[in-house]
Amino acid sequence: MKLWTGRFRKELDKKTNDFNSSISFDSRMAAEDITGSMAHAAMLAKQGIISAEDAKAIQNGLADILADLKSGRLDIDMDSEDIHTFIETELTARIGDAGKRLHTGRSRNDQVALDIRLYLKNRYLPLKQQLTELISVICDKAEKYADAVMPGYTHMQRAQPVTFGHHLMAYAEMFIRDIGRLDDAVNRMDLSPLGSGALASTTYPLDREAAAKALGFGGVTDNSLDGVSDRDFTIELASALSLIMVHLSRFSEEIILWCSWEFRFIELDDAFSTGSSIMPQKKNPDIAELVRGKAGRVFGDLMTLLTVMKGLPLAYNKDMQEDKEAVFDAFDTVSACLAAFTPMIDTMHVLTDNMRRAAANGFINATDCADYLVGKGLPFRDAYKATGCLVAACIDKGLTLETLPLDEYKAVCDLFDNDIYDAISLDRCVATRRVYGGPAPENVRAQVKRVREILNKN
Repeated sequence: MKLWTGRFRKELDKKTNDFNSSISFDSRMAAEDITGSMAHAAMLAKQGIISAEDAKAIQNGLADILADLKSGRLDIDMDSEDIHTFIETELTARIGDAGKRLHTGRSRNDQVALDIRLYLKNRYLPLKQQLTELISVICDKAEKYADAVMPGYTHMQRAQPVTFGHHLMAYAEMFIRDIGRLDDAVNRMDLSPLGSGALASTTYPLDREAAAKALGFGGVTDNSLDGVSDRDFTIELASALSLIMVHLSRFSEEIILWCSWEFRFIELDDAFSTGSSIMPQKKNPDIAELVRGKAGRVFGDLMTLLTVMKGLPLAYNKDMQEDKEAVFDAFDTVSACLAAFTPMIDTMHVLTDNMRRAAANGFINATDCADYLVGKGLPFRDAYKATGCLVAACIDKGLTLETLPLDEYKAVCDLFDNDIYDAISLDRCVATRRVYGGPAPENVRAQVKRVREILNKN
């Protein structure tokens, strides 16, 4: 049954009906639709718009429908136009005319705007918990490897020494910001559009604030046109989800590199790797590659929402039906990626000896060599040039700064002395970078503590 058949004399074409229908994807909002309808019925009775008896019958009927859906005693009729139509039709079939009074003072426009806000609020908390679990795993690993020296990179060239713990905590910071963005988006979404009607509210004396409070909203939307036509929150959430995928993808890229024989910084657990059908030696980081690939899918969801909304006049337009599949898919994809990614990180084996060897062979202590000369009074630019000459000499002779003889140092600059070898040791290079935010092991442990405190407050 269609809720809008009074004006029409012909049935909707079957193919057109299928094209128009949204129940294949909005059926996941059944619980939210019922919750919103129960609050609406209670408010209508409180305002004397419908009788208390009818409101009670509506609420009991809706509660029974929800219970039957959860238990599997009731299946959603996928021939219905949308979930709102299905539930109202089912309710009326069960309780009679009282069910027909539920929609008093309400349009499907503000109904669906309410449902999607409720649904996304409900999806947000489990996703936030998944991010929290990933950050906790990162903190555990970072604390364990706070002293594990590895090369830091710029331009994919070995640059300066850091620790594996310091490198991991960079991702913890990204994911902490992601939680903040989700929080901000949900806070701005925390307004009930119920009572906006189709676009111009209603002549019934609704108590919008009471319904909003019953549904756990922080307030109500201030403009009825905006209330039914706003989908900023879906775009903002999709944007936050896209940034999560950017960070997961960057992390995945490093995991993939680190797993390669060229790096061999880590080895993934067998449970999170696959093999080759033809090459028996292969152990492929497929989970990380899939996460990297699925980032594009979430970006596409964001672009879908931006494109749908960019040219719509006020108020509601059928185009806006396209909001749900995109934002639902974004949530589903990010959640699936986090579910696979977190245990992959938790179980990976870190090859600290390989990291240290890579750090020792890349002249990544050259800056510390220059700083040594600065400490002896040489201007930095002169110290920089002298160290560059030393690196060139090392390359010519197949040596490192650690193995270059002292007389070679003195040939370049007579300020060098035996203490240069202590100054350029990798452990000291890292340990002396105690500037806030730097890679000194004590800094890494302090950062882990700070991030854990932030998680505990959330």
